[in-house]
Amino acid sequence: MNTKNINKNILIIGASRGIGLGFVKMLLEREKTVNIYATYRQKETAQDLFQLQIQYSNALKLLQLDVTEEEQISNLAKSLKQDISDLHLVINCVGILHQDKIKPEKSLRHINSENLLTYFQINSIASVLLAKHLLPFFRHSQKSVFAAISAKVGSIGDNYLGGWYGYRASKTALNMFMKTVSIEYKRTCPQTIVVALHPGTTDTDLSKPFQKNVPPEKLFSVERTVNQLLNIIENLTENDTGQFFSWDGSNLSW
Repeated sequence: MNTKNINKNILIIGASRGIGLGFVKMLLEREKTVNIYATYRQKETAQDLFQLQIQYSNALKLLQLDVTEEEQISNLAKSLKQDISDLHLVINCVGILHQDKIKPEKSLRHINSENLLTYFQINSIASVLLAKHLLPFFRHSQKSVFAAISAKVGSIGDNYLGGWYGYRASKTALNMFMKTVSIEYKRTCPQTIVVALHPGTTDTDLSKPFQKNVPPEKLFSVERTVNQLLNIIENLTENDTGQFFSWDGSNLSW
């Protein structure tokens, strides 16, 4: 699958920083004829994205979005509809591991129901709501991709260390949502490949507090991560829909 030929309309969710911003930068550099729609939640934390928009004003359009509000996702789809009828690549990069009082739980005594709900709302439910509202944009005859950034710690089969209850379970739920979406999309928009992607440990704000024990060769720059994930996306076939891929292209167990 070659993005140079078919990814004309691209939507990156959560593009203000980290991997999402990296996707926007690399796609703008790689693609000559492309429309990129990129979302941000707060303008004050999206200054790099707004600078890119000035540089690539013809190709890049910015949209404000809080993925925890379904009405905003619905309005996003309506805004896109005024501009385009098809999407060829959607990547949801929004995710939470730690924020304010929310930290990965080391044991059961740290479990907090409010924090768990926040993990699921952002890491799991957002992607399935995006799949719901963006489905009409995939009803076309070109091969397309709907991808969500997941995490290897969401693999039940790979869980040997325990801990991180909320983050793990919310990513596991994300994987199940994407698998289930892939089955429905196969019926309703059969040219769309739906996948979950594990980016590896990337040098972003999300991973910063947890980088101490990561070997240098396993801590990826944003550019490396984005390049690796785009290579996977470009080589996907219809048989890959509903799969969970690691940064090196290997399949991860559920």
